[in-house]
Amino acid sequence: MRRHRLFSLLVTLGLLLAACGTTQGTPAGSGGDGEPSASSGGGGTATGGTVRIGVGGYPDSLNPGNGVLAESYNMYELVYDTPISVISSGEYVAELATDWSVSDDGLTWTVTIVDGATFHDGEPLTAEDVAFSIELYRDTEDFPFLPSYAAPFETVEAPDATTVVLTTADPLVTFEAYMAFIYVVPKHIWEGVDDPVAFENEEMIGSGPFRLAEASQGEFVQLEANTDYWGTPPNVDGVIFQTIDNADARVTALTTGDVDAITEFPATAVSTLQNTEGITVHIADIAAGGSLRDIMFNVTAAEDCPADVGVCSGHPALKDLTVRQAMAMATDKQQIIDVATLGTGSPGLSMVPPGLGDYYASDVEDYAFDIDAANAMLDDAGYEDSDGDGVRECLPDQDCENLTFRFNYADDIDTAPREAELLQGMWEQIGIAVEIQGLDPDTLTSVCCPTFDYDIILWGWGSDPDPAFLLGVALCTEIDTGFSETGYCNPEYDELYDAQAVEQDHAARVDMIHQMQQILVDDLPYIIPYYQQSIQAWRTDRFVGWPEDDPTLGFEDPSGLLALRPAE
Repeated sequence: MRRHRLFSLLVTLGLLLAACGTTQGTPAGSGGDGEPSASSGGGGTATGGTVRIGVGGYPDSLNPGNGVLAESYNMYELVYDTPISVISSGEYVAELATDWSVSDDGLTWTVTIVDGATFHDGEPLTAEDVAFSIELYRDTEDFPFLPSYAAPFETVEAPDATTVVLTTADPLVTFEAYMAFIYVVPKHIWEGVDDPVAFENEEMIGSGPFRLAEASQGEFVQLEANTDYWGTPPNVDGVIFQTIDNADARVTALTTGDVDAITEFPATAVSTLQNTEGITVHIADIAAGGSLRDIMFNVTAAEDCPADVGVCSGHPALKDLTVRQAMAMATDKQQIIDVATLGTGSPGLSMVPPGLGDYYASDVEDYAFDIDAANAMLDDAGYEDSDGDGVRECLPDQDCENLTFRFNYADDIDTAPREAELLQGMWEQIGIAVEIQGLDPDTLTSVCCPTFDYDIILWGWGSDPDPAFLLGVALCTEIDTGFSETGYCNPEYDELYDAQAVEQDHAARVDMIHQMQQILVDDLPYIIPYYQQSIQAWRTDRFVGWPEDDPTLGFEDPSGLLALRPAE
């Protein structure tokens, strides 16, 4: 799921940002000497210490229903439990659910919930809380993402304290995928909330291995170990996610020991960190789905503009498939990978990353990089540069002057400014100009969807282990919800999506999902420049247990923090 939008994982206390010349806010009560504390509270061989992780962003909501950004979901994974979990390999494993089964007709699921789990306030967690959470997400349509995971369940019942029974209108192909993002909240707190969307959830009571200790907007989130966790408690006292906006400052913070780990740092810093004693750099394919960079075009049709909230100010020329095809042909994906990421990526194709195995449509043919062919295509379509200023004019029937587009990117993506400059130069060669502006993720979300008040956005996605979530972003029915980013609508695509959702034969479902990817490549609401690798770095002198022995495992799963323990 989203959204670095893309999944950044993983601040520090008293961190002086030398590169910025400013001091970030710091969590109260945290030390600054980097030494593990002596307090107890873990399930491993050694306990204590607070892990400090430098990140580029900040959670957009403490309310799990409202979360959009990856930083939020990293926090939810640590504070809340789900019935079923997914590990880095993409395998589904039991969490709150000890087992689950389906009726012969495939329409009734019975889930057994662990006995003895408790919330952070000491109240017991029962099947009733699980059922309540599913219904909460299903029935709160203004939540951006989680309703899609609860939507299939027509009835949800808790006949006893450890049993949940769910019925669906049609068989579910991947029941586990729906359960993996049902963050279980306490009914005794949430049932008294009049407006779940407006609920700020400042105490953030969950049942997970960590509990919220303190959060300072835009500065840090401090979690402390839940020593009464019903499962195996953490080996550390807590974790602090410190927001450090400047990428170079994050690198400096790691080398000076102000933080224990960083994510999303420039590829140019890799060699420096690799040669720094006590620091490990880990470059890996992102398991359990993968992540991608995407260029999204506002193609919202006037008749599809959401009532009340829709601005739908997208440039008219971007609704012309020929223009988008020419831009795709003028996009040198390998150059973006080589220059912006220093080779830490692979050329993109569709909204389904290669990490999803046979769901990835490797047979779909991409647009070949060909500047001459792109220019010829625009010439043939009648886009002229009659005044010789290097920018083509719009067609007579389009309500615009020329092919100058607004181009926004998420300013918490370290490589985005360079990627934007590269794209600007590529598209200049075919007579298309872009006006670049970086926006913070909250602002970018507000102009994106469902307002559709933009032309082009550069952002990214992290994928679920099942392709249905990401493919759902292109549904006609999601334009009004804010889940659709582009306003794209194709009834044929929607029909395939509905069919794959109930298709029991795996090979047939794979074929449908491949067809959907072909449609998206043909219709081009998106260009996917590349699929990402994760680059993280951590110190080895304070904590051990980092996932450095697995070459395919990036530190994307927050539960990896549970394996950390102080260095002896």
